[in-house]
Amino acid sequence: MSDFSEELPRPMTGDDLGETRVLSGTGMCFPWLQKHIQSVVTGGKKEKDFAQTTSACLSFIQEALLKHQWQQAAEYMHSYFQILEDSDSYKRQAAPEISLQHALYLLHHGMLDDANRNLSQAETWRYGEKSSSQEVLINLIQAYKGLLQYYTWSKKKMELSQLDEDDYAYNTASQNMLNHSWKTSINLCALIQIPGVWDPFVKSYVDMLEFYGDRDGAREVLTNYAYDEKFPSNPNAHIYLYNFLKREKAPREKLISVLKILYQIVPSHKLMLEFHRLLRKSEKEEHHKLGLEVLFGVLDFSGCTKNITAWKYLANYLMQTLMGNHLAWLQEEWNSRKNWWPSFHFSYFWAKSDWKEDKALACEKALVAGILLGKGYRYFRYISKQDHQVLRKKIKRMKKLVKKCSIVNPGL
Repeated sequence: MSDFSEELPRPMTGDDLGETRVLSGTGMCFPWLQKHIQSVVTGGKKEKDFAQTTSACLSFIQEALLKHQWQQAAEYMHSYFQILEDSDSYKRQAAPEISLQHALYLLHHGMLDDANRNLSQAETWRYGEKSSSQEVLINLIQAYKGLLQYYTWSKKKMELSQLDEDDYAYNTASQNMLNHSWKTSINLCALIQIPGVWDPFVKSYVDMLEFYGDRDGAREVLTNYAYDEKFPSNPNAHIYLYNFLKREKAPREKLISVLKILYQIVPSHKLMLEFHRLLRKSEKEEHHKLGLEVLFGVLDFSGCTKNITAWKYLANYLMQTLMGNHLAWLQEEWNSRKNWWPSFHFSYFWAKSDWKEDKALACEKALVAGILLGKGYRYFRYISKQDHQVLRKKIKRMKKLVKKCSIVNPGL
């Protein structure tokens, strides 16, 4: 079971793309597309009778690129294209992937201008009738061009923020930004309409739409990205939509509806504590019940066991639930966990370890343990017996609360 996660790395498409992120020298982050590129080259089939000279040429190109031997790489690429002219149309159609592979290498090393020129060349390569896979590749090449343009636009936006609006330079910079955004939107828009996981491209496009005040357009893009059934399930799509709606100060019900889907996909996500707060403030009883479920769900994951906020929320909400005469809600959640939570969270080992590492956390956990398992349970008993000058009042209060709110029959 995993820790909280803000943005979850996802493949670029459902089956084809593995997203191993590569950081360039400029700090830009691009998914590596080797698997997709290979599937475009071979059409998903194993290579058959691929000319020895072509394979050798490809190997030489890759080796030269890795060694920064640009002149040799260019010569090998020229030879490769000559070979393609003598080969069948299927291999000729695969040419753009070489340029894309080269461009991604250049991006990785921060050579943005060279990468942009390479992508422009790949974009214009045409031979015969395009296959559907090649069409996606061309759209991807254009989208990467858009991402580079967005990077330039972002720098201009930063420069603009440092200028006085009455300054002549402000108008010039603003116009330059507008020109870049127009080019970028054309390149990004086509790709994000194709079913797939296009997180960096969607974020870039939405950032520009918001900057120019097109909030309706931004909302439509994010809504389609999150809810269109043709797109693969993607937690990040719901995170982006939620953050946008939050910036818009959308109604609580709308925010809850978005996070409810994220909860079903990633119950340990960092936003679940915010989801709990929204549910707690709701006037609907069903939301109050869900708020309890969400907290238990978060703490089911090992990566969240040290989160003091989650434990504090659960301790307070357990007491609130019991005082609201909703013991059945608590029992429903506890019955599915009572056989494994005690050893998972409340063992004697954890009591000693938690008290040593984080006494405030240990007190919150002890209160939960006492409510769920009774004052005689080892975790609560160990913490309640500790003598600590600063926490003495807190431990005394904890004992009183457990005596009053524990769901365990005192006689047992």
